[in-house]
Amino acid sequence: MGTKIIGVGSYIPTGVAPNNQFEQHSFYTEDGSRFDHENSVIIEKFKAITGISERRYIKDELNTSDIAFYAAEKAIADAQIDPETLDYIIVANNYGDVKHNSQQSDTVPSLGSRVKHLLKIKNPNCVAYDIMFGCPGWVEGMITAHAYIKSGMAKNCLVIGAEALSRVVDQHDRDSMIYSDGAGAMVVSASEDDGSGILSHKSATFSLDEAHFIYFGESNNQEVNDARRYIKMYGRKIYNFALSNVPEAMKSCLDESGVGISELKKIFIHQANEKMDEAIIKRFYKLYGMDAPDGVMPMTINKLGNSSVATVPTLYDLVRNNQLEGHRIDKGDVVMFASVGAGMNINAIVYKV
Repeated sequence: MGTKIIGVGSYIPTGVAPNNQFEQHSFYTEDGSRFDHENSVIIEKFKAITGISERRYIKDELNTSDIAFYAAEKAIADAQIDPETLDYIIVANNYGDVKHNSQQSDTVPSLGSRVKHLLKIKNPNCVAYDIMFGCPGWVEGMITAHAYIKSGMAKNCLVIGAEALSRVVDQHDRDSMIYSDGAGAMVVSASEDDGSGILSHKSATFSLDEAHFIYFGESNNQEVNDARRYIKMYGRKIYNFALSNVPEAMKSCLDESGVGISELKKIFIHQANEKMDEAIIKRFYKLYGMDAPDGVMPMTINKLGNSSVATVPTLYDLVRNNQLEGHRIDKGDVVMFASVGAGMNINAIVYKV
């Protein structure tokens, strides 16, 4: 049996936070000292590196499980299936539900159970759970669903990536400008193997020296006296790690698929950092002795920011529905999903539409 995507949906929050919103912030270094530069200079350099001009935040009354549900509803409607026929609901996230102005992450029950409850699914044999795999969590969820289908354990799976990083950022850290909120979902189903669907996949975890490149830590403003912890990262280490390891993983995945590099139409890569993603794609194609073709890598980070596990499915949804100018996919196209993030984890999927 093959594994095919039969439904796609996403939720893009309505709250827009442009870069100038950060001009009044007080930014500190890791050692607690204030930056010498004016915020306008910091923001200008930030945009030049990341490509981000604005990001999306959810409304105060919403939680991650809510937007996961919204994306799931759209994917199920697009698939035109009865949700009672779902065998698994897998929700990739990293922080559970963090209510507005709360200091605590709520992961009991799992977001998977919360989404299933909101979908009003009665079938107890529909198993719902969460997967925490850093930013590559949604791709890993797709690989897990594929394994269930290939083994005969499932026919229909719903895989969701949802995160509200606005609830876990340190406002005194420049990196807070990277993160955003969003949700994307796909229904994958067992189908006769006709050469389309998931062709290959690759996953890896590097944790000997790399486990804490992304972590939870205290505010950069050492005068802040609270019990909260915030998402933190060593940006330069992540950049070097990604360039050293992600292109090789992508090549391994593509080679295993049997598809030639010239047949690859689009690469849906995690929207982490525009310059980093461009460098990864450039190095990936260099492994085949060629330059990256124009338009192979759709990007949404400039307007949507980095919403972790939600970036890849949201990006695919937009392109599939012709909502990203200059990009489209057609039946028979071969595409790749790829991601890198906390763990440090890497993964990729080659998929034929």
